[in-house]
Amino acid sequence: MTSHQSATGTIDRLVMAIVNPDDAGPLTDRLIEAGFRITRLDSAGGFLRRGNATLLMGIPESQLNTLLSIIQTECSTRTVLAYDLFVQSTPDMLPAVPIEVEIGGATVFVIEVDQVIAL
Repeated sequence: MTSHQSATGTIDRLVMAIVNPDDAGPLTDRLIEAGFRITRLDSAGGFLRRGNATLLMGIPESQLNTLLSIIQTECSTRTVLAYDLFVQSTPDMLPAVPIEVEIGGATVFVIEVDQVIAL
């Protein structure tokens, strides 16, 4: 088993956080200030056809609560009209009646890591 050290311990968790792109910048800044290393991937959701940011972080389990707390603080949910969202992304698919949808927040996956291989 290969282990990889971060500044705070052995990396044994992979955290994938899917966040609104409006939240990604401030969240990334906060996480970097707290000493986390991040890889950001631009992604898109299927329902609203809007962009997301997927953040990947390898961390020690001991840092998980701190990481989740920062994500929760920086990624607030808010309600918007779906009409406004569709106008920006796909004007040809406007709903007949605007509906309220909740955006923001974060979907976070935490995966146990058996080994980290640096090549």
